[in-house]
Amino acid sequence: MTEPNPQTGANQWGPGHAPAAPAQPPAFPAQPQGTPAYGYPAQPPSAPGYGYPAPVEQQGYGFPHQQAAPGAPGAPAPMGGAPLLTLGDITVLDGQIITPAGQLPLRGAVWNATDMSHTEEKIPTHAVVLAIVFFLFCLLGLLFLLMKEKKTTGFIQVTVTSAGRHHSTMIPAHGPDSFPAVMAQINYARSLSSM
Repeated sequence: MTEPNPQTGANQWGPGHAPAAPAQPPAFPAQPQGTPAYGYPAQPPSAPGYGYPAPVEQQGYGFPHQQAAPGAPGAPAPMGGAPLLTLGDITVLDGQIITPAGQLPLRGAVWNATDMSHTEEKIPTHAVVLAIVFFLFCLLGLLFLLMKEKKTTGFIQVTVTSAGRHHSTMIPAHGPDSFPAVMAQINYARSLSSM
């Protein structure tokens, strides 16, 4: 521990001695233009760096806009008036059917609906508790067991086929009257398709 500090080159150190100026760190050799420094990718001098500020494209938000061919999937649909009918993600306009997969002709379209919902009926828990409590006081408590609760779960599948293309959608069933309501809309769509 009595060796002199190799940084300062002086043999004197400790209390009573003024600190010597620190030695300069070794200089790094200058790098030629266009070679990357440690950890940075090589870029030509005219290329913008990472992050901001970056040139702003005036095309809008998201990915660069590309024009798709009309009628291709993902192409914007030319709207032809007000919608006549909407079933899930299927929209019927005057003369055409708009789906996420593209446009289908309305004339000659085949519509189908499948009821995949079920309604279950059960006695609610509070009715059983009331029946037990009031059975002890009088026999009228058994009337609480006549209380029923209906719960509908599932979906109604609607399919449309036209011009060799097919699309289906699922509509949630909220009650036992959901399927007849969807069938009324399907019958209206069938009447539009036969015109």
